[in-house]
Amino acid sequence: MSFTQFITFFLIGAGLSFDSFAVSVSCGLMKKEIRFNQAVPIAFSLAFFQAVFPAIGWLSGKSIHDIISPVDHWIAFGLLAFLGIKMIIEGIKPCGALQKFDPFRKRVIIGLSVATSIDALVVGLSFGLLQIPILFPVTIIGAVTFIASMLGMLFGKKISAEKSRKSLILGGIILTGIGVKILLEHIFL
Repeated sequence: MSFTQFITFFLIGAGLSFDSFAVSVSCGLMKKEIRFNQAVPIAFSLAFFQAVFPAIGWLSGKSIHDIISPVDHWIAFGLLAFLGIKMIIEGIKPCGALQKFDPFRKRVIIGLSVATSIDALVVGLSFGLLQIPILFPVTIIGAVTFIASMLGMLFGKKISAEKSRKSLILGGIILTGIGVKILLEHIFL
């Protein structure tokens, strides 16, 4: 594993974790009294699904790699750019009223975890298409998401929802940038 690959996977993990961070901030905003031992299961669930979904996408991508390998870099670019632009648009939209929800209910935690991990499935698909080994990226993605989620709940107790929206914009820029990097590497290298 090269240093450049580590940085790339870390940035992908950071970009993917912004949805979970925003959800965690909302949890902190809704439950100002949230304690560490209450935050851990929420952060673990968000991180677990964020790590498992790329593995599922990777398996799918590996199985169809031979069919689409001539254009895999374009597909990876398109998927990452689509997700990045979607995140940027979500961050730019005007703030609506926060939904009232109880983040301590298992059904809510799992629902939030799945909802924030769909983009990770697409990233995993890109990894499979590009024949990138998956163990290290999913470990990094899971760890970064866990830390971001714990920090999000802590910050949610202290900051406004506006700052969590800015994190979505940053995450979108990171994912789009990585998509451009993949495309340029395959075109020029």
